[in-house]
Amino acid sequence: MSAHDNHGDASHGSVKSYLIGFVLAAVLTIIPFWAVMSGGMSPLATGLTVVITAVLQVLVHLVFFLHLDGSKGQRMNVAAGLFTLLVIAIIVVGTLWVMWNMNYFMMH
Repeated sequence: MSAHDNHGDASHGSVKSYLIGFVLAAVLTIIPFWAVMSGGMSPLATGLTVVITAVLQVLVHLVFFLHLDGSKGQRMNVAAGLFTLLVIAIIVVGTLWVMWNMNYFMMH
């Protein structure tokens, strides 16, 4: 048995799943690019479009390219991913909160 034969329980994608992931990733890249370049939406709507498509883009990459799903062998990976998202959310929200407070108290 060579080193390439030992894949464990990891799932590998098919060409079809990679193509679906590629098309979804391309569409989720084009949508915010169009929203920003057209300038036809309000700044809030443009920002929300970019954020929502970015989150969906991450999910597409996790499912179609990194093959993270809810199967028994992947549960620890999903738990680690959720913990990472929680830490990132705490950091981003905390940073925005501190910056808003600094701006509010320095400008008023």
